[in-house]
Order: sequence, then C-alpha cells, then structure tokens
Amino acid sequence: MTAAGRVGGERFQAFGPRHIDEIADRYGLAAEVRERVRRISLVLPFRVNGYVLDQLIDWDRGTDDPMFQLTFPQRGMLSEEDERQLAKLSADPADKFLLREAVRAIRDRLNPHPSGQQQLNVPSHQGVELPGLQHKYRETVLYFPSQGQTCHTYCTYCFRWAQFIGEADLRFAAPDPSGLLAYLGEHPDVHDVLVTGGDPMVMSTTRLRSHLEPLLDVESVRTVRIGTKAVAYWPQRFVTDRDADDVLRLFEQVVDSGRQLAVMAHLSHPRELETDLARRALRRIRGTGAVVYCQAPLIAHVNDDAGVWSRMWRAEIAAGAVPYYMFVERDTGPQEYFKVPLARAAEIFQEAYRTLPGLARTVRGPVMSATPGKVAVDGVTETGEGRWFQLRMLQARDPSLVGRPFRARWSADAAWLHDLEIDPQAPAALRAAVGGPLRAGAV
Repeated sequence: MTAAGRVGGERFQAFGPRHIDEIADRYGLAAEVRERVRRISLVLPFRVNGYVLDQLIDWDRGTDDPMFQLTFPQRGMLSEEDERQLAKLSADPADKFLLREAVRAIRDRLNPHPSGQQQLNVPSHQGVELPGLQHKYRETVLYFPSQGQTCHTYCTYCFRWAQFIGEADLRFAAPDPSGLLAYLGEHPDVHDVLVTGGDPMVMSTTRLRSHLEPLLDVESVRTVRIGTKAVAYWPQRFVTDRDADDVLRLFEQVVDSGRQLAVMAHLSHPRELETDLARRALRRIRGTGAVVYCQAPLIAHVNDDAGVWSRMWRAEIAAGAVPYYMFVERDTGPQEYFKVPLARAAEIFQEAYRTLPGLARTVRGPVMSATPGKVAVDGVTETGEGRWFQLRMLQARDPSLVGRPFRARWSADAAWLHDLEIDPQAPAALRAAVGGPLRAGAV
C-alpha cells in the first residue's frame, strides 16, 4: 500500500481486485476472506481507496464492521452454489471461457436494471433513443455523463452496480450534453436535471463544467442536482484536491445563475460524517449557496438500527445538511443479503424519527423507488379486516397519482412492492400502476 493512498496523501488512488492481497496483508484479512472477496468481485464490482481504508473502516471489528460490510464483498451476496462454481472455474486457467459465461449468467439473475430503467425510462429525440438519459418523472431528467460513471469507492449494495462491470449494453453513459440539450428544448416542463452516475464528482472541474455550464443556458431548468458519495468516500474533492477551489467556484456559478444547486449526498452511516475532512467538505459546499440533501437506503449489516439512523440524521442537521430520504434496498444485485422487510423498515424509521428535532423531520421513508414511482410506507394500521401497510405515492410516472394514498395487506416478510397484496378497493389507475409495469406516455 503506497502512501499516496492514505489520508495524509493529496493524490487519490483506488484499489481494486488486483490489490486484494496487498489490502489483506496490510489489514490482516484471513485467507478465507481474501479469497471470498476475490471470487465475488468477479461478479460484483469492488473498488476502495486509502481514505476509506484508513479513516472509515474499524479494523478492530473485523469483517463485522459496518463500513467493511459497505465496501467489501461478503459471504451471502451470492448463493453458495454460485460461489462454488466460481471457485472451481477460476482455479483452472483452461476454464476462462466457462468462467466468463458463468459470471454473465449470475449477473443476469441479479436483475441488473430494476424498475424498468432500460425498458421504460430511456427517452427519445426525433425517434432515436438518447444514451445516458433517463426520464421517469415529468419534471425531472437524469443525466449520466460518460466521464462520471465510476466512484471513489463502490458500495456493495449499489443498485447501479451494472454501470461498473464493463458491459456496454448495461451502461448508461452520455458522451456530451448535446442529446440532453436537444431533449430539454422539446420538453420545457422539465425543470430539474439530476447529474448522476456513478459519481459526477470523480470528474475534474474542467470536465464537470463542460456538462453543467450548458444547462445554465436552458431557461426552463431551474434546479441542478448532483448525486454524489464523495462527501463520505473522498471529501478531499471539496477540500484539498488540486481543483477543489475550482469546483466550489463552479458551484457558485450555478447558484449565481439563479438556479438552485442541490448536492444529493449519499450518506449510509454516521461514521462517514465523523472525520474533520467530511465536515469541512460540507461547510465548503454550503458556503457556495448549494443545498445539501442526504439520502441512503436501509441495508442489513450496515444501518438496520434505529439508533444508527437517529445519530446520522442528527449529524446531518448539525452540519447544515437536510435529511431527505431513507430508501428501501432495491430488488437488484445482492438484495437477499441486504434487504430489510418493510414491516421492520417502518419500525426502524418511526423509532428513529421520534428522536429527531423538528428541523430534521424533513426526512421521508422508508421509500421504494419502484417501477410506478416512489412509494412511501407511512406506517401500519389495524382494522376489522386485519393489519395493513399505509402507502403513498410520493412520485409517479403518472402525475395524477402523485400524493395518492393506498394500502396493502401487512406482511412480516415482504421487502418490495411486488411482494405486497394491494387493497382491491384502491383506485383502478393506481392498482394498474402498482400492479405491473406502466409504459408512461405521460413522462
């Protein structure tokens, strides 16, 4: 491990599958653990950096540490049968072709693009699909600049893991903003552009500017959002990187244009806010006039505890950021390892929510970003007909469904919308949307 990868160094350096032995030797990982990481990273992406290794993971807790669980592949993310097959095929160089085919088959079973991302969300301009764009909700377009389709460190739960495995047909990536600008010109009802990935903050400021500045000439765009994990995984991006000051000036430029700049910070555990660098990064971002909104999924082995969420939301509000969403882990990748049943998720949210000061009660959850839209689990009620989940459409492909409440039969095991039995008395349009994919011409 070179000094450049440590927190004391100013240069970012990533470590991936070929560095597993180096990491294991330095931090004392058992042979069994290193081989498991090596096997699972054949299927799921693995990337970490020196700041995460040295500052966020508590190595005294070993593999049970939540930040280790968050960044290193674990037993249970793949089936035992798949792990055995990978071990057998990877041990024999003559089986390279069979290994590639086995990896592809496993990935296909892991639902690489949930919630109709490829089938329903990709818009067209003059009859041609636009690469690197998604348009699910009327007022918001997601934009995936190709140079930002990696991250400083990969989360093991990431629902966009397919962006990072080198398969072009699974990847959202726009080479430049020309397609986005043409589409926005035809859709003045789009007021909000979310620049996402991957992580746009892996780009240099010069590159990021080439994607953001053109948006400032589109009068209908009033909010620019940047989805990023950099505050947690590489806060140096806003503090000590060579162009950290430049990126903050770019943020000021967006704000000075009259737009709202929203930095959507993915924070999964309170430890990510405990370093001085992370707190300084938030102060500097907020100093530009940008607003920081914080969101993360509820994930087993990492943050499935009300006390963890209470501490994290309190830390966010103390840093001047806005607690925004507790998501439900999506039905993709190693969902079986990370999922938390909706009944338990609602309990965790409510228990944590009750501890918050008023200003932190901006947070919403637990929320499923499912095919028809964002569905909030507002709680559980008892009636003469039994127990029910109280649900609500926070956002929807069909704008007429936004805000609509409905209910579903309570279940101890249900972990996603398709596991639920929707009340047959719910409005027909809502039952149609929730009960199956909706090809939304209204988007």
